[in-house]
Amino acid sequence: MAQLKSENRVVWVDWMRVVACFMVIVVHSTEPFYLGGQGSLILTEADAYWSSFFDSFVRACVPLFIVASSYLQFPLHYSSGEFLRRRVVRVLVPFVLWSVVYAFAWGEPVENFQNLLLNFNYAAGHLWFVYMLIGVYLLMPLLSPWAERVGKRELQVYLAIWAFTTLIPLLRDVVGGGFEGMKFVYGVSGLPRAAQTPLWGEAGWNAYGTFYYVSGFIGYLLVGLYFRRFVGELSWKRTLAIAIPSYLVGFAVVFGGFLRRVFEMTEGVFPVEGLVGKAMWWETTWCNDTVGVALMTVAWILLFKKIKCDGKFYHKVLLPVSKASYGVYLLHLLLLVPISGAIREWLGLGLEGKLGVWTSPVEIIVSAVLGFCASVVIAVVLQKIPKIGKYIIG
Repeated sequence: MAQLKSENRVVWVDWMRVVACFMVIVVHSTEPFYLGGQGSLILTEADAYWSSFFDSFVRACVPLFIVASSYLQFPLHYSSGEFLRRRVVRVLVPFVLWSVVYAFAWGEPVENFQNLLLNFNYAAGHLWFVYMLIGVYLLMPLLSPWAERVGKRELQVYLAIWAFTTLIPLLRDVVGGGFEGMKFVYGVSGLPRAAQTPLWGEAGWNAYGTFYYVSGFIGYLLVGLYFRRFVGELSWKRTLAIAIPSYLVGFAVVFGGFLRRVFEMTEGVFPVEGLVGKAMWWETTWCNDTVGVALMTVAWILLFKKIKCDGKFYHKVLLPVSKASYGVYLLHLLLLVPISGAIREWLGLGLEGKLGVWTSPVEIIVSAVLGFCASVVIAVVLQKIPKIGKYIIG
């Protein structure tokens, strides 16, 4: 299957990486509009709509990173040892470095370093992604022999099973009685984990039910494989015929799901606030392993595959950003938090802000653009440092 390449790179994947990186920053620029106070805070009804719109629009960002890794590296092109060695340099070393930076930057350093022995620093919550990514990388050598031989129909069967698992988080919410039926266990970090409704073999003594091993981000690994092996060049008509309905249905599930939960809890009375467990419940349809996000991910991939722009802008601007995208992800919160805070202080909050109902969306967009541009500049510059740049940015 012919793919447009430039300097041995898949051009559309570079575009997808850069856009996905910006999408992540949009997600984090939106968080202050529904997270705050004791953990959850939405000031106005308009903010509920704006939060859901912006976050839902870009919610496929994390799955797109997994698809990019899968498309380029799965099945493996070299030995397991070489693959893991490269991942240590590209992923693990920069991750450790920036984890240390965040430990000193926010909160109490001693407590942060103690937490790092068991998990990421919760003040830098975006680093959860790296732990998940490392887990996916550990599985890739095991699955590569199968991936090299799998046929189209067999892979479709596994994708269908995985697609069913994207309904399970929503099913748990329904059979578990919604927010009132959920029980939250709070750890030392203060972050809750919703007690699961046992399904298909799960029990208090067994978390590994029937669909455990074929659920979650492993599905996006298979999606990337499927597009690489079995999806050729589609016409614009065929692309849009699949992508538009997929995206609209996925967006409706994600956008509507968040708003339904917010209004079910508030009955239209704002502001609404509470512990972070409320926001976790609002976010149910936003989770990366849910059907709405999966549908939007497929739509985005189809559209990105049509990109063939590999001219001067690609080589001079987009390619360096793509190469530094992991570093942008790692460092961006250090810049985005003060940028977002300054913009909100300048323009005000909610309907009382300087722009009225448009205050919140302008703050989200401006914060995301400035945070992205500043992070890109720093990441690209750091990556160019001789000998050590790759250990800092990846």
